[in-house]
Amino acid sequence: QVQLVESGGGLVQAGGSLRLSCAASGRTFSSYAMGWFRQAPGKEREFVAAITWNGGSTYYADSVKGRFTISRDNAKNTVYLQMNSLKPKDTAVYYCAANNNRQRIAARSREYAYWGQGTQVTVSS
Repeated sequence: QVQLVESGGGLVQAGGSLRLSCAASGRTFSSYAMGWFRQAPGKEREFVAAITWNGGSTYYADSVKGRFTISRDNAKNTVYLQMNSLKPKDTAVYYCAANNNRQRIAARSREYAYWGQGTQVTVSS
């Protein structure tokens, strides 16, 4: 199995940028496709972005397309989420997750077996 730890969250003004990182340990990182999800207060967890094991394919929620970029560095066992042009509605706890099917781009949270503890992102207006 794999352990995931997110970092990089914080408070930013609308229009600003943040880069989230998710460091993995345990089983070989390239064994997994990775995803980012978020959960705002009082709302269900929602998909943000996903990437296959080698970065060959990525997929984004419509709400973040063109503003967020997911990437990974298998040598560093880390997946990133670059977030630009942030909006107050992006405020949420952001989670990274690992999918045992490393070729699969999945938007459903149930397809991910391992989860980090989350990092808070707050965007002020």
